[in-house]
Amino acid sequence: MKNIISTGWNSWLKRRKESILLFDSIAAASEIAIMLNGQWDGCNGVIMAKCDEVAVDTATKLLEAAWCYQGASKAVLDRVATDEILRRYAMGERNFINANLRCAVLASAKLSEINLSYAKLSWADLSQANLSKADLTAADLSEANLSGTNLSKAYLMRANLTKADLQLADMRAANLSSANLSEVNLTDADLTGANLALADLRGANFHLCNLSGANLTGAKIIESDLAFALQ
Repeated sequence: MKNIISTGWNSWLKRRKESILLFDSIAAASEIAIMLNGQWDGCNGVIMAKCDEVAVDTATKLLEAAWCYQGASKAVLDRVATDEILRRYAMGERNFINANLRCAVLASAKLSEINLSYAKLSWADLSQANLSKADLTAADLSEANLSGTNLSKAYLMRANLTKADLQLADMRAANLSSANLSEVNLTDADLTGANLALADLRGANFHLCNLSGANLTGAKIIESDLAFALQ
C-alpha cells in the first residue's frame, strides 16, 4: 500500500506543479488530505492541486495541528521511534518521506531501498547500516555517524552531509550531485563511480578515499584536500 502511495506521489510531481504542505503529525496530514481532497504522501506531507490557505488553517485548527509549506521550518514532524521504523520496514513499508529521526540509533540496521527523502537524520547513528539503493534525496544527515555504512547506489542528491562521519563508507555509484559534503570525514571511503557533480566538498578529509571514476564536474573542492585521495 505504501509503495502505491509513493508511486502516486512521484507521478503527481512529474505531471504537475502543486503545493506541498507539511503537518506536525502523520495523523493530521492523513485527515487533512481527505478533508481537502489532497494527495497524502504516507507521512506528514500533502500535495494540493491548489492551496486554499483559509481552508487549510480551518482544518488544522479543528485538528489542533500546525502546518507550513515544504521548505519552511514551522511544522516539525514528531520524532519517529527507531523500533517503529524497523517494525514497519520489516512489514514491507519503504516510504518514510520527511521522517524525523534526529539522533536516532540505527547502527547495523538493514534498510536497503528505504525512502528517507527529506528526512531529518542529523546526529543519527547509522554506522554499519545497509542503506544501499536508499533514497535520501535532500535528507539532513549533518553530523551523522555513517562510518562503515553501505550507501552504494544510494540517491543523495542535495542531501546535507555537513561534518558527517563517512569513513570506510561504501558509496560506490552513489548519486551525490549538489550534496553538501563540507568538512565530512571520507577516510578510506569508496566513492568509485559516484556522481559528485556540483557537490560542496570543501574541507573534506579524503585520506585514502577512492575517487576512481567519480564525476567531480562543477564540484567545490579545495585542491590540496585531494592530495591523499586515490584517483
